[in-house]
Amino acid sequence: MDSHGQYEQQVVWTVIGTDIGPLLLAATHEGLVNVVFHATESVRDTALARLASRLGTEPVEAPGSPLLAEAIRQVEAYFAGRRRDFELPLDWSLISGFNREVLRELASGVPCGAVVGYGELAGRVGQPGAAQAVGVAMGSNPLPVVVPCHRVVESDGGIGGFGGGLETKRKLLALEGVLPEPLF
Repeated sequence: MDSHGQYEQQVVWTVIGTDIGPLLLAATHEGLVNVVFHATESVRDTALARLASRLGTEPVEAPGSPLLAEAIRQVEAYFAGRRRDFELPLDWSLISGFNREVLRELASGVPCGAVVGYGELAGRVGQPGAAQAVGVAMGSNPLPVVVPCHRVVESDGGIGGFGGGLETKRKLLALEGVLPEPLF
C-alpha cells in the first residue's frame, strides 16, 4: 500500500517458451493484462515500455509471481494439449469501447475448436455492418491466445489476418483441431 492506504498498481511479467515462439505474459492485481507474440528482447522492451506508459508504472520481471502463476500454468497446459480454453481473471484496462465489447464476446462465446466470421461476431454485439471494425478490434487485442482472436476468420473461408502472423494463426488453429497439422 502507498502512504494513502491505496494499493499501488503493480505490473509483473515473464517470457515463456511455446510452440509458436516466446510469449510475454504480463499481469496486474486485476488479472492477465497483456500477451505479446514473438517476445524477443527488442519486442519485449517495446511492449514493456508501452505497458509502463499506459499503466503508469514500470513492469517488474517476476516469473515466480503469484499473479502470473496460474496464467503460466494454463498457457503451458494449452500448448501441451491438456487445456482447450482459459479460465483466468483478465485485466481489460488496455482496451475499451467497441473493441472491448467484441473481445469479451469472443472470449465467452467462441470455444476452442470453433471459428467465427468477422461479420458474425459484429452481429453478436449488435453491429451487423461492422465486420471491418471487428478486424480492427482483433488487431488491437492485448490478450491474444487467451482471448482467441485467432478463431476469427473470413466468411468466404479465408483465414483472415493476424497480428502474430499467419503461420502463428495456422499453428493455433491446428492445435485446436480446426485446421490439419502441416505435413512438414
